[in-house]
Amino acid sequence: MTAETGEAWQAIGAEQAMGGMVIIADHASSHVPEDVDLSIAADVLTRHVAVDIGVAPLAEALCEALGCDAILGGVSRLVCDFNREEGAPGLFPIASDGIAIPGNALDEAAREARLTRFFRPYHDAVAARIARAEPALLISLHSFTPRLESHPDQARPWQIGILYNEDERAARIAIPLLKAADIVTGDNEPYSGRILNATMNRHGEAAGLPYLGIEVRQDLIGDAEGVALWAERLAPVIRATWEAMATSGHDAARRLA
Repeated sequence: MTAETGEAWQAIGAEQAMGGMVIIADHASSHVPEDVDLSIAADVLTRHVAVDIGVAPLAEALCEALGCDAILGGVSRLVCDFNREEGAPGLFPIASDGIAIPGNALDEAAREARLTRFFRPYHDAVAARIARAEPALLISLHSFTPRLESHPDQARPWQIGILYNEDERAARIAIPLLKAADIVTGDNEPYSGRILNATMNRHGEAAGLPYLGIEVRQDLIGDAEGVALWAERLAPVIRATWEAMATSGHDAARRLA
């Protein structure tokens, strides 16, 4: 598996020809550069507020299973949350799930420096990959915690969540396939893509490019065995989603045939 990296991103897997798939994982890393002081305890970086647990190895396993490539976020979401609009307050969160992030009380100059160093290069890398291959389908890969620390009484029973905003094309194909495979599936749960969908809004919906927003519950992919199991379960659904779209006459998907 080949890899290409920038400070804000990493590309893994084998690039497909025009009309392939690209996996995008905004929150795949817990890395904090040495010169970025968040003023938090070290153990916070192992928790869901800092990284989508299990997503990096799952993305790698799916790349191998599907023969595609992925763009992974290269820094913790606490350094820069790539799945936000550039002007959004949560781009550099000052708190997350009840945990204060004092180092993110940034003035305008410091905010601009992080945008220039992390946010813009990441999205430029995603855009460049899409422009090279004109993929038929984007895969947005995230993971979610079984319970928020701020709401421990609210269990999240879903194994997989499928998120979308206005473009439901891939979601409407994938959700029945997941349910048919006895996977407990959330339809815009545990988060709604109508509220939080910035990366796919930018790189998918704005260009009319279909995408499949996948959230995996973190306790299911917290170790190598779980990653292998869920890569095996998800890969056929992702592939079948593309195949169904191709046969339905979607122009971009048809380029794969």
